[in-house]
Amino acid sequence: MDIQRIQQFLKDVAANNNRDWFHAHKDEFDYCQDNFRQGIDALIERLRTFDDEIKYITAKDCCYRFYRDIRFSADKSPYKRHFGAYICSAGKKSLRGGYYVHVQPGQSLVAFGCYYLPTNILTSCRNEIIGNSQQWLSAVENSKFVKAFGRPNQGEWADDHVSDKGFGLAALKTAPKGIARDHELINYLRMKDYLCWQRVDDDFFAGSDWIDTVVKLARIAKPGMDIINSVVDDYI
Repeated sequence: MDIQRIQQFLKDVAANNNRDWFHAHKDEFDYCQDNFRQGIDALIERLRTFDDEIKYITAKDCCYRFYRDIRFSADKSPYKRHFGAYICSAGKKSLRGGYYVHVQPGQSLVAFGCYYLPTNILTSCRNEIIGNSQQWLSAVENSKFVKAFGRPNQGEWADDHVSDKGFGLAALKTAPKGIARDHELINYLRMKDYLCWQRVDDDFFAGSDWIDTVVKLARIAKPGMDIINSVVDDYI
């Protein structure tokens, strides 16, 4: 990616988030968006080598709109301050776990798995983890996974701060209904999502080596993501 140019454009948008400025710089937006999509297409091509489910996906299917939905937001800024793409066989609005790329000055990251899940699906995920505990632990407690993403709910991902790595955005304060508070898997059973991430530097996406790193992390995250997706698939 031409990441320096993309990052500069995003900084400029953040400082000039209005329609007049954006229309005057529409050509720059078009260039940056196209360049970002080219990078995502290159990443998808590599991910396909071990994930057949995304073999028909393209960047246009994955990249989010740059225009914000401000109908119910106190922030009426019309444009986002980042480029994002969610590579998922069921679509970028699906509950199904996938691969996420987020480019934003000071807060770029790559993530894998499922965002917030409805209660009924979470209940089934918890039952799956309990019923197949050894497979689950093998997927998320091996040394590579822990080194890359850490342990449940030890990281932070907020609008103004992203920790270096994390596994899980939110968790119940206590045990789910019907599960003992001292259950040996309680840290995983309290989770409200099964998303892991790693923050990256602003220049991470320069050149082509970044794809190798993302693919490496995706391979580490995929076994756990597959377990959760096997549950989510029953509901979509």
